[in-house]
Amino acid sequence: MESIEAFKTPGQLIADQLSKRNWTNRLLAVVTGKEETSISKLVTDKTPVTADTALLLEEVFGIPAERFLSLQKSYDLSVARVKTIPDPSRAARASLFGGLPIQEMISRSWIKVENTKNVAEIESALTKFFNVNKLAEIETLPHAAKKTNALCEATLPQLAWLYRVRQIASQMIAPKYSEAKLLKTIPILKELLIAPEEARKVPKILAECGIRFVIVEALKSSKIDGVCCWLDKNTPVIAMTLRFDRMDNFWFVLRHELEHVSQGHGQSFPVIDTELESANATDFEEEMANKAGSEFCAPQARIDSFIARKAPLFPERDFLGLAKLLGVHPCLIAGQIRYKTGRYDLFNTHIVKIRSCVLPSAIVDGWGDIAPVDL
Repeated sequence: MESIEAFKTPGQLIADQLSKRNWTNRLLAVVTGKEETSISKLVTDKTPVTADTALLLEEVFGIPAERFLSLQKSYDLSVARVKTIPDPSRAARASLFGGLPIQEMISRSWIKVENTKNVAEIESALTKFFNVNKLAEIETLPHAAKKTNALCEATLPQLAWLYRVRQIASQMIAPKYSEAKLLKTIPILKELLIAPEEARKVPKILAECGIRFVIVEALKSSKIDGVCCWLDKNTPVIAMTLRFDRMDNFWFVLRHELEHVSQGHGQSFPVIDTELESANATDFEEEMANKAGSEFCAPQARIDSFIARKAPLFPERDFLGLAKLLGVHPCLIAGQIRYKTGRYDLFNTHIVKIRSCVLPSAIVDGWGDIAPVDL
């Protein structure tokens, strides 16, 4: 028996069987009880082989009905491929509509859509949001981000968040960036670690260095903590999500991103950070930024020494004494000890929130507020 690959259509297989038997279409019509015209259409593939017809041919030729149906399926698909006009945007549309939190973007006024069931309207709003002519043209912005999934390309929710950051930052006014001013500013920021309320001064201090600072609430599935990106080579932007509302997290992420700015990271190639509270950095730039963030919050040698001497009890009196000696809020010391020891049950009463201290003085998009963006 010839393999199924020898025939491209069920009609070819039927014609082959008729030829082997020296049968005519009329004879097959007599045997099957069908009209001769119907048989002719089957042989020329003008009529598809149905399940009933396949079973009939199985009885006559002794060939499994599945073989006729398989050929019919392959033939139908080939015909459809010829008739169907390729549309590269379909794949892009499927990816975006399946990966972007579109409803959340609408509710937060990132995109304006009157009819959420109108696909064309949503597609038009997305192309406007991403500033492209077609969905397939959307590309990842260069960035250095503190987020989950180390060294991976940005997910669609992360990418949308980055574009929103860029939209807001591009309409902010700030003096020209000065690396020299930034280096002088870091000690000034260090003085603010004494109390959570002092964080309200951060936006103004960074603006004086030429750094645009924005806070954009994370999309639910984005998992970003902060990002350093550049509008151009002279215009750095630091954005944070404050998804972990803790004083120690705020200052660590901020100093981490400031290190990216000072080193010029994220200008031409995406540098994606590891998850903030997970394992060690696996990239040189991230290791550098992590060290800067940790050392800023508290001298690591002092923290390591304290852990070595006081573990596992960590007396409250000694802990508070160290914080006073270093001139920082106890939350900063607690955060470092908890991270280094994995003892997140320690010092819970000293972990303080900071979001309410920072938001009033910053450009904010989220938690019910919408940043004033002229789209």
